[in-house]
Amino acid sequence: MPRPIEATVHASALTHNLGVARERAGGARVWAVVKANAYGHGIERCFEAQRQVADGFACIDLAEAERLRALDWRGPLLLLEGVFEPRDLELCSRLHLWHAIHAEHQIDWLAAHKTNLPHRVFLKMNSGMNRLGFAPQAFRAAWQRLVNLPQVEDVSLMTHFSDADATRLGADGIAHQLAAFEAATADLPGERSLANSAATLRHAQRPLAGGVNVAGDWVRAGILGYGGVPDYPEHDAAHWGLQPGMSLRAQVLGVQQLQAGDTVGYGSAFTAPGPMRIGTVACGYADGYPRHAPTGTPVLVDGVRSRTLGRVSMDMLAVDLSALPEAGVGSEVTLWGRSRQGAVLPIDEVAHAAGTIGYELMCALAPRVPVRLDE
Repeated sequence: MPRPIEATVHASALTHNLGVARERAGGARVWAVVKANAYGHGIERCFEAQRQVADGFACIDLAEAERLRALDWRGPLLLLEGVFEPRDLELCSRLHLWHAIHAEHQIDWLAAHKTNLPHRVFLKMNSGMNRLGFAPQAFRAAWQRLVNLPQVEDVSLMTHFSDADATRLGADGIAHQLAAFEAATADLPGERSLANSAATLRHAQRPLAGGVNVAGDWVRAGILGYGGVPDYPEHDAAHWGLQPGMSLRAQVLGVQQLQAGDTVGYGSAFTAPGPMRIGTVACGYADGYPRHAPTGTPVLVDGVRSRTLGRVSMDMLAVDLSALPEAGVGSEVTLWGRSRQGAVLPIDEVAHAAGTIGYELMCALAPRVPVRLDE
């Protein structure tokens, strides 16, 4: 039989979560962000569930865009980082891709591009994230260059918040970026896209000048679309009404009886304080489970909460069965997501215990793990 580990992608949860984004966004349209192979869930597996709600799909590279067009998506499709070399614009023309413009060299490439089909572009401002985008003082000049190009049909305006999930330096997390964006774009025409997942959940209806709000015309539903929470642990998935898009489940392979002083795993990182019963589970860091997850990281065993013990190995980890006398070989262990008994272990809780974020766990799922789509 195959090794007893499997990830399940929950189609109904993906549809539900984008519905939450739409509700929070009010009248704005929703980008389903599918970069990093749909945050590790698989573009092809997620597509039908997401297209039921999404107004467009947003990705990073051309290969992802080609996969979406191959799935017969004919609606808006946005390259969030734009093109990486001039010849990429040929594929943008052929596939009717919208693309971000974040630097002068991309405008230069577009000015030299020969096309019969003008492009829809999203001009990106660096309003304080300091990653990609035009500085506020250079934004209008870039906008003017673009609107004067025959290769450009329409220019939308975009920025990205660095602290929409919390405060910044003890103050309002997005105020400084909103101020920069509003000052630089005052009276400029064009649709707006400001809100990532955190801003969609926390700030979407916050008013801006001119009778609009932070949701703008398009919100970008990334992590929230997969049931992850950008502001965990301040809020959890239940607070926002989100459902897990993925469950990772394995089984107990073997059971060991420990006495006081016995140790578990490499480096003897855990020492039994007394008699204990532990289970060895078919999941390790080669499956994408974080090696740095410490003793005490939560798991569900047959739907009941327990914890990991000792270091995570390449192919196995240990869980505490001391309070679970009925559990044994073949028992289901839910590493994150929904158990078959219906109990939920939020991926953000597991990530937090391991000192990381749910995004990383989703994206780190290893290719060797079978993935099933649950309709």
